[in-house]
Amino acid sequence: MTVDPTLEVETGLWDRRPLVIGMDEVGRGALAGPVSVGAFALTRCDVVPEGLRDSKAMTAKARERTAPIVREWGIAAVGHASAAEIDAVGIMAALAIAGRRALEELHAAGVDVVSSALLLDGSHDWLSPRLRRPLAITLRPKADRDCGSVAGAACVAKVERDALMVAHDAEHPGYGWASNKGYAAAVHMDAIRTLGATRLHRRTWLKSDGAVRASAAA
Repeated sequence: MTVDPTLEVETGLWDRRPLVIGMDEVGRGALAGPVSVGAFALTRCDVVPEGLRDSKAMTAKARERTAPIVREWGIAAVGHASAAEIDAVGIMAALAIAGRRALEELHAAGVDVVSSALLLDGSHDWLSPRLRRPLAITLRPKADRDCGSVAGAACVAKVERDALMVAHDAEHPGYGWASNKGYAAAVHMDAIRTLGATRLHRRTWLKSDGAVRASAAA
């Protein structure tokens, strides 16, 4: 059953802070491409844009149609951490790097991040270890499904990362990134075995049994 996100959690946070910044990650489980974190700053309001849902429950066309509406609703930013950074520091630290970059983008856009309430999807605070100062973070499992600000963050992040992978597909044809977006689809796995790993692959995530070799495009 599809669940419509509400602003119930945000309303409680707005009682204490002027802005709520919903945050969520996309691309965490992919084998290629960045991990991306959306940050969506929202002032007190009553209505979630029609059609906004958990990004995983939306079609690609629905996300592309809804993302511009979300950007008009509040202030959105997306931060990325590259495959090389994931290999260097691990996925959790890379998530924090991407999240910090998203917040820095919001700050550059005039958002007072320090005085805001941050609403993070999940039950683990992966963001704080890379922050320069403590922020007011609330953890909420399934916030991408239940909370409008987090659903908005996930939607814009998913659309932006998908567009990056489509562009990378043109640069590195054969891996099917235009459709699988870097995840472990059969066509992608077959291409890794035959073509090798590119500079956009998370090499520490690939098998080291000789089935994967570095390609000339790396």
